[in-house]
Amino acid sequence: MMNRKGILVNCCKAVFIGLVLLFLYAPILLLAVYSFIDTDVIGTTGEFSFVHYTALFTDAKVLEMIANTLVIAFVSAALSTILGTLGALGIYYSKKRAKTVMGAVNRIPIINAEIVTALALAIAFVVCAIPKSYFTLLVGHMVISTPFVVLSVMPKLKQMDNSLYEAALDLGASPAKALFRVVLPQIVPGVISGFMLAITLSLDDYIVTFYTRPNGFETISTYVFNATTRGNAQTAATLSSFWALTTIIFVLILLIVLISNLTGRKKEETR
Repeated sequence: MMNRKGILVNCCKAVFIGLVLLFLYAPILLLAVYSFIDTDVIGTTGEFSFVHYTALFTDAKVLEMIANTLVIAFVSAALSTILGTLGALGIYYSKKRAKTVMGAVNRIPIINAEIVTALALAIAFVVCAIPKSYFTLLVGHMVISTPFVVLSVMPKLKQMDNSLYEAALDLGASPAKALFRVVLPQIVPGVISGFMLAITLSLDDYIVTFYTRPNGFETISTYVFNATTRGNAQTAATLSSFWALTTIIFVLILLIVLISNLTGRKKEETR
């Protein structure tokens, strides 16, 4: 009786997990399927074709948008990672009261609604007479990404052995040398996680980008939103090429996750 009950519970768990995964990945899989069908409307029939992939890599406007999105994502992520890592180090080595205050301040952009952050940035740029440019867009992306880098690095700082840093100082190393030779190698996983998270946040952002971008500067998120609100035949044809882009990004992320998991398992087996 107990064995049957256990089997039933396991089946229910498997069904529940399967439904959750289906709910999460069904829209992506649907886009992936239609990226190989020569139609611009999901739900209509067509033939197997690579027309959307051809349009993706031959349309100069689409390539420009992709380049804009990737450049701002990687540049803002790199700067956010540097700033966030330094901020995490500053918070960690501060006194208790200062650490509490700075930690609370760092969480404000995370808890705050993104529209409030975007409007605050736009108003601040107007008050300071700073015209919208690539600089304002970069600052906006850094504002939303840096706090997450801090949160990614802080756990690694708490996990590291502080006696190693103190031992390096006792052995004659300068604070800067001890930082780069002892502390940073121990928090590298957190720094990498923060960098990847910053890239994801930048690629996904629309609201801050809309309020801080210069005129004529288009990213994937701003173009897709504007195109879906217009809804004409030309934008529908362009949007269908993004089905191919979505599929490529999904496959790349899936491969990165699989490779990282396999590498981690091999390292554990070696240990």
